Order: sequence, then structure tokens, then C-alpha cells
Amino acid sequence: MKVRLFEIFTSVEGEGILYGTKTLFVRLAGCPFTCFYCDTKESLPLDSGKEYNIQEACQLIDSNLKNQTYKVNFTGGDPLVQHEAVAELAKHVQGKKIPTYLESSCFDLDRFNHVLPFMDIVKIEFKTKDSEFVDSKHYEKLITNAMNCLKSSVSAKKITYIKIVVSSKTELNEFSNLVTSIFNSISKDQIDGFVIQPTYGIAEPSLDLLLNLYDVVFPYFTDVKVVPQLHKFIGAP
Repeated sequence: MKVRLFEIFTSVEGEGILYGTKTLFVRLAGCPFTCFYCDTKESLPLDSGKEYNIQEACQLIDSNLKNQTYKVNFTGGDPLVQHEAVAELAKHVQGKKIPTYLESSCFDLDRFNHVLPFMDIVKIEFKTKDSEFVDSKHYEKLITNAMNCLKSSVSAKKITYIKIVVSSKTELNEFSNLVTSIFNSISKDQIDGFVIQPTYGIAEPSLDLLLNLYDVVFPYFTDVKVVPQLHKFIGAP
């Protein structure tokens, strides 16, 4: 089995509920989607990065692991593009008793379920229509897949949280409908966090919009947080 890795590096986690933790990032190459705010466009081509066999990739992870690393984050691109390889790499990391973390758009339930047993922490990202992730014709299918991945993760009792990236283009009514659908599918007690992440450097949302979006989530989940990409502010990758 082969895997294409774009980069492996240690940094401070700048997103989500575990921001601030020392993390080894394993960035997989390849993502077929087109979010306008993507900040890792260089890793999107399926032929980007470098190809390794699984043993070589595991050795690369081992050689880059630093003392006191809190978790290993499988990111991209989108890790589900190479789901079989990701499962093998995550299994290797779990053998070291280090938590594994999946950062994915959760676009395919079968691929998600393949890697889920080897992940300890799961971020379920829901895309808004304005993200330009997919065209409007395929958007509902995307949301259905993400919703099914969410239900699968909480059923497996993984540490699960939700993230939604928002921008100045985000419409309040659309966001509200998405949040209602999420909490019609799962209960607040089944998730470990809900993060609203503003875009950085492009179409940044106003404070008023962020507060309004916060107010949409709060009645469902009082521990909702607005968390920007904190690593950008300290110059970390």
C-alpha cells in the first residue's frame, strides 16, 4: 500500500476544541473540493507531496514525533481521499498510546467508517453553501454524508465535535437551518464541542455576524465557541 504525504510537522494546534496542544500534523495530499477560503491549496492536487509505502510513512511519523506530543492530527487535503492508508497510519500511532485525531470534511460515510476505529478524536466539519465546497446541485448530498458521519462518530463514542467555518458571505437563515438539522439528528450530550471558525484574511465576518451566529447555536449547545485560527496569530504553520 502507498500513501502520498504532503508534509509532516510539529506545531501548536490552532483550531477546534483542543487549540493550544502540541501536535504532530500528518498532512495527506489530495482534496477534490474547492472551498474558497482554503489555506492549504498547495496540498489539494492528488499528485502533490511525495509517495511512500506504509512502512516508510510510519517511520517518518516516528522520526518526527517529539516528546510530550499531545496528539497526532491527520489532516489534508482531506484524509478520506486516502482512507485505507490513513487507517494503517493511525493504527500505528495508536500503538504508541498517542491519541489520534481526524480532521476531515466527512464527505463519504464508507470511507469515514473505515478509519473511525483508529481515531480517538473526530472533528465533523459542516460546510455552508457559501464555502463553494461543491456546487449547489451536490450540496445536500454533502450535508447528508456529514450528518451520517456525525451520527456514526457519536454512536462509536468517540470524542466528537462540530466545526463550521463562516465568512462574510454566510447567511444567517441558512446557518440556522443547518444547526437545526444537526440537533435534530443528535443531542447536545453526544458532542464534546461546537466551534464557529471565522475565515482569516479573506471575506472575514464582522463581529455582529459572529455574535448572531453564536446566538443561533447557544439555545442548542451552550458551550459553543467562536475560535479563529489561533496558529495564524503566532506565526505557526
